[in-house]
Amino acid sequence: MTADQGYGRQFGRTRENLSTSAPGPNGEGDARPEKETTRKPAKDEKAEVTQPSQVSPRRYTDPSHTASPVAAPLSRNPSETSTASSSPVPEARRTPTYQPLEPPVTKTSLSELEVSKIINNPKLRHDINFDPELHFRPNVEGDKGRRKHDRASIFWTNLKEQLVEFIVDRPSFYEKYGTEDDWCLPKLLKSVKEIIQTLVPQRDRQFLDEGLNVDLLMQQFHRGIADLEKLASWLSQVLKSHCAPMRDDWVDSMHKQLSNGNRNNDVDELVNGMRSLLSVLEAMKLDVANHQIRCLRPALIEETTAFEQKFLMKKLRNRKMDIGDAKPWYQEAAQTYPAGAGTMSSHFGDMGVFFEGLSRSMLPSAGEKPLPGTFFFDEDRLGRVRSDILDAINLDVCMRMFDDLDRVARCNLAPAFASLGSDDDLPMSLSKDNNEFNFNTPPSLSRPASVALSSAGSAASSPRSSLVLPSYLAFDANESKTKARNVRESLVALLQQAPHDAHYHEKWRTMAPSLALQIFRFTKAPMEMLPSFEDKLTENVCNMSSPMYQEMEEAYRGRLLTELATRVRYFKALSGVCLFSIATGNRVPVSSRSLDAGRDRELDAAIRMGQQEGGIEDIATRIAHVGVVHWRIWARMAYIDEDDMSMD
Repeated sequence: MTADQGYGRQFGRTRENLSTSAPGPNGEGDARPEKETTRKPAKDEKAEVTQPSQVSPRRYTDPSHTASPVAAPLSRNPSETSTASSSPVPEARRTPTYQPLEPPVTKTSLSELEVSKIINNPKLRHDINFDPELHFRPNVEGDKGRRKHDRASIFWTNLKEQLVEFIVDRPSFYEKYGTEDDWCLPKLLKSVKEIIQTLVPQRDRQFLDEGLNVDLLMQQFHRGIADLEKLASWLSQVLKSHCAPMRDDWVDSMHKQLSNGNRNNDVDELVNGMRSLLSVLEAMKLDVANHQIRCLRPALIEETTAFEQKFLMKKLRNRKMDIGDAKPWYQEAAQTYPAGAGTMSSHFGDMGVFFEGLSRSMLPSAGEKPLPGTFFFDEDRLGRVRSDILDAINLDVCMRMFDDLDRVARCNLAPAFASLGSDDDLPMSLSKDNNEFNFNTPPSLSRPASVALSSAGSAASSPRSSLVLPSYLAFDANESKTKARNVRESLVALLQQAPHDAHYHEKWRTMAPSLALQIFRFTKAPMEMLPSFEDKLTENVCNMSSPMYQEMEEAYRGRLLTELATRVRYFKALSGVCLFSIATGNRVPVSSRSLDAGRDRELDAAIRMGQQEGGIEDIATRIAHVGVVHWRIWARMAYIDEDDMSMD
């Protein structure tokens, strides 16, 4: 959160705390002193107004506040020779030609953080089932964030210009804005008061009305007797008595900026202090909302099915939602779902067809074909799963190609086959013209270890076992596994450096040459093979119709279904809170859930052990979690027993 306010809030997953995600408000802008002039009050105006009570809501009393306040330089009465101070307030009220801007943060803009809005927000109610770190944060991303930032900058610029004009050219200020409190400063103070009212208990609001009487403060401001330092001190005490301790430094910074700006007649510093004030108030409001989410999470999760069914039934009844594509999608999945009562089928139960369709829809070969409209709350979530599956399959392709290339390098094919003297003796994977290894041939033909070079000539010897390697080519299996693991980790590290905003297919097309070079570094293959290897790897990771890609995808899907079936069997018997806690790796008391002896406990422990993000176990857990919650909500509404669906 920067000091410039005006950001809306969004809820999403982030590990950054609100208090540390924003720079401190101290370094904003260079201080620039302004001319020290104010006006004298008109003779026909009422002479004095009683000073407001500066008592904090917690009955805090600073002994220094009991003394008569000394007027600050910005608001003290000018000297007799001041030309700008002799302009009285016009008796006739003029209609201002200026259309005031709203402050960047207002009670209205923060209204979505009220508990009543939280519990009736269907998107939040759904997302809270899957994200243990879900919380509100300032929305500074995308076009919407930039527009709000720009509007906030305009407001603070206007406020500064108005304060400068009030000081140096009072007649022009009143000509432009009139005497009505309809410009940036009074609007800002009213917004501050309204926000604080939502943060303090009802019993303390009467003290807020006394200490922050905006109408009275503006009268004092026009008369040149407003004590902004005293107001800043009072606000500091109020905020500290209601904010989290981690916000105290921010409050102190705000107090210092307002006090220094008023004392030194520095408009820039005053505006920075007011900006910090709104920042603190927004952060406090976010803190309260996020605390409410943490407290309400168990109840909101347990009521997910009932709440969403009621919400969705209303949308369907009013024809504001179309789920006509759900039934055909389900029926198509039923055609590919294997019949029979195998172990996997028993694990899925009545969700077998559903997970058949969902797992196939997650495969990259499904293309950009959208999921049924019933998944509208999960589109982004499942989109990330689909991207992770593509990464996993393409990594498998890369590792297969590394394995093939490494075998070529170990066997040193080029000199070995050059001595054979006959083109017919060359393996099919080696090109006659350029000694190029063909990575698109089937594994049985492309892998050099499968070539029969045995001198023993045994009729019983298999091609793989017949290859007699010299001692300098022999290698340890453990060494090979370690090498393969290092290659995979280095490829993952390269992928993490890819632009996050790139489409996942474009990401792989861009990264393919770098990945090919990285694989090449782990082998002893001749450099002449590198261009061909880059081309083949790019083709295989970007072309889903290539035989190697299809082989890797089908193998991955088989492993995924096995992991998925195990988790669905376990998850479908859990309550909402237990499902959330287990699937997201949180702790749940064993007494609060039923476990099927040792197997469930082992699975529970495996899920909690911090499985690798993007690994097949992690992906299976995420799909099973989304699928079980989705089935509980939509099963009878969209997929089965449609005639029995109640519209009440």
